[in-house]
Amino acid sequence: MKDYMKIYEEWLANPYFDENTKAELRGIAGDENEIKERFYMDLEFGTAGLRGIIGAGINRMNIYVVRRATQGLANYIIKQGGASKGVAIAYDSRRMSPEFADEAARTLAANGIKAYKFESLRPTPELSFAVRELGCIAGINVTASHNPPEYNGYKVYWEDGAQFTPPHDKGVTEEVLAIEDLSTVKTMSASEAKAAGLYDVIGAEIDNKYIANVKAQVVNQDAIDKMQDNIKIVYTPLHGTGNIPVRRVLKEIGFTHVYVVPEQELPDGEFPTVSYPNPEAAEAFALGLKMAKEIDADLVLATDPDADRLGVYVKDKKSGEYISLTGNMSGSLLCEYVLSQKAAQNAIPADGEVVKSIVSTNLIDAVAASYNCKLVECLTGFKWIGQQILKEENTGVGHYMFGMEESYGCLIGTYARDKDAVSASVALCEAAAYYKTKDMTLWDAMVAMYEKYGYYKDAVKSIGLSGIEGLAKIQSIMETFRNETPTGFGDYKVVSARDYKMDTIKDMAAKEVKPTGLPSSNVLYYDMNDNAWLCIRPSGTEPKIKFYYGVKGSSLEDAEAKSNALGEALMAVVNKLL
Repeated sequence: MKDYMKIYEEWLANPYFDENTKAELRGIAGDENEIKERFYMDLEFGTAGLRGIIGAGINRMNIYVVRRATQGLANYIIKQGGASKGVAIAYDSRRMSPEFADEAARTLAANGIKAYKFESLRPTPELSFAVRELGCIAGINVTASHNPPEYNGYKVYWEDGAQFTPPHDKGVTEEVLAIEDLSTVKTMSASEAKAAGLYDVIGAEIDNKYIANVKAQVVNQDAIDKMQDNIKIVYTPLHGTGNIPVRRVLKEIGFTHVYVVPEQELPDGEFPTVSYPNPEAAEAFALGLKMAKEIDADLVLATDPDADRLGVYVKDKKSGEYISLTGNMSGSLLCEYVLSQKAAQNAIPADGEVVKSIVSTNLIDAVAASYNCKLVECLTGFKWIGQQILKEENTGVGHYMFGMEESYGCLIGTYARDKDAVSASVALCEAAAYYKTKDMTLWDAMVAMYEKYGYYKDAVKSIGLSGIEGLAKIQSIMETFRNETPTGFGDYKVVSARDYKMDTIKDMAAKEVKPTGLPSSNVLYYDMNDNAWLCIRPSGTEPKIKFYYGVKGSSLEDAEAKSNALGEALMAVVNKLL
């Protein structure tokens, strides 16, 4: 632990820090716990880079932490010989996002690295696209995704367009941590940077190319042409970046009845209509569902603030109710739709691959097998799916067909290397049009999938444990499970135990051990009988420990009952450790 009081006092005394920052810090004088929380450690890189509460301190998001992170990135880029390639920068609608993006651009410029900064807020997948389109060595996206309004973040992308993975994540992190005196970080004014040709503002040209690539993923334009006037779509960008691109693409491919929730249409970093802008949460859909019922919409879509994750409700015409599709459900539905359409066109190559994260549904495995595609598992974080695409490109082995993770994200096509809610929104509307030509709703299509493959049900339980004590408790829970492999949970027996930190897969019956084949990560996974499974991991973006689990049932009711029973058995074990 750092000497937090000493660093706090340094910030108050050093003329490098501005007066507003010092006033904020003087306001917590005497509150040792608050000082400790802000200064006991540096804000860390997780699965999505930096993410933290906006405020003064080394464990907070502010212009000084952003400058330091950017200086570390610049140092690494220079050592890699990539300074001449430049860095693309995007940002979302959050508090301080434009300011942080500008600070990053000016620090890069001061290090002789050209910054290409978007003129206004843009979706995460467009930043991923821009990195590759502009031939940049790296990208920066200022966003905290779906976190509450007090948060912001800073994601780093590498030249392949994916969030950075080894060795680059470790390399950049080491460079950042080597900067102990924040006042040594380089910066320059925006006007000087632009005059030196080191600060370009980008916009429409990249937008047009990105949109063209999203539209190119349509697999059945004929179905859209037939049903474009018969599909009603309600959409909410949840005060974020999706509003313009989602509406633009839907309009350009032919959909004529797209209704946007007016209260959530415009960018607003306070996210006034929701407690936090998460398309996984039911409250995010309250206004959209109200509108949907008024106009009898076929589906309701919600993108998170940086438009990489998509939530959806679909209408069941039998009951008249709108049913929520989890990320596992919508991802599986889109995978089935895309592969079925490509199969009909004989467009699935012999080395086709479907890629998913290890915490995603086993329904995807069944879909991939049905279309003779290889199923590839990656660690949690879409960057690993991006890395798999790069591996296919570099080796010439494997052909990416679809990738998804349970946290409401998927990617169709390889134009970007991060999950894309703009593309997913379009694909779901296209699928709705196609199934409507068969007199089916998207819910009918989902049930047809279950009938074909089995009634898979997946769930996740999260336990928030914030602060220093919370971090210690999370590690204690992980170590208990790691050191004492459970024999089972409820009616399910553990068949094999994977420890991604120790790189082991242990067969419980044969006692044989083999490697996982994936990079080291603090994750435990238990394969159980009857297609059940459980995965335990600390969140990479929030102070939580997460328990993911799945079952397979013979009906919706059977799967629900089995899932509930497994969840209860799991929590009975976990509660003893809290």
